[in-house]
Amino acid sequence: MGGIPVAAFLSLALPQTLPQSWVDQFIKGLLKLADKYNVSLAGGDTAQSPGGVLADIVVVGSVPKGKAIRRSGARTGDRVYVTGALGGAAATLKLLFSGRKLRPRDFPHHFHPSPRIEVGKFLLQRGLASAMIDLSDGLSTDLGHICEESDVGAEIHAPAIPRASIGKPAREVELPFALNGGDDYELLFTARPGKRVPAQIAGIPIAKIGHITRERHVLLVNEDGAGSELRPKGWEHFKPERASSS
Repeated sequence: MGGIPVAAFLSLALPQTLPQSWVDQFIKGLLKLADKYNVSLAGGDTAQSPGGVLADIVVVGSVPKGKAIRRSGARTGDRVYVTGALGGAAATLKLLFSGRKLRPRDFPHHFHPSPRIEVGKFLLQRGLASAMIDLSDGLSTDLGHICEESDVGAEIHAPAIPRASIGKPAREVELPFALNGGDDYELLFTARPGKRVPAQIAGIPIAKIGHITRERHVLLVNEDGAGSELRPKGWEHFKPERASSS
């Protein structure tokens, strides 16, 4: 929404048999990212888990009054943009579930996600974004949220979607991961046609992937020019039957 993070709250439930070294590394990683953005760990709770690690993190931020970039500001003709590259986190997670042993430095999209705080601040300060959301649930789902809140549709061009490369040697992920994967924490935003959006912001590539339409659906256009409706197949809260089908 263009704001800045201020404080984080962590609730952590741990199995009794979990090594202390794991907990130390978990907290070290959390505080390293928090320190980078001057965020305080302001509180939370700890408890014992009957099985598995349960972590819930809430981050509180601030934005100038009345200036927050919401999901509801997109209008017909607006251009659609994304930051960075998509699909790397989900593709890595699939490899982990298959039993692969991975080196974190070769899979940064999953192991070291970076929130696009500086990009959001830039878009807010320059008045460039008409609507915005982070890609935590997947492009197909999160673009659907903007279209629903703004009462519009969108046309997206598959070849324009930047796909992440993972592993060593690096290989580009398949398109479905970029469309539906989620956990990228990149930004998806719209801008009026007359706005000049830079190719990079704070060192992060910005890609134009489509535009907003009057229709109340999202159309995905392939390389050959053929179009098909892009239905939300990413994570959808409180809709397990749809989320499981992806």
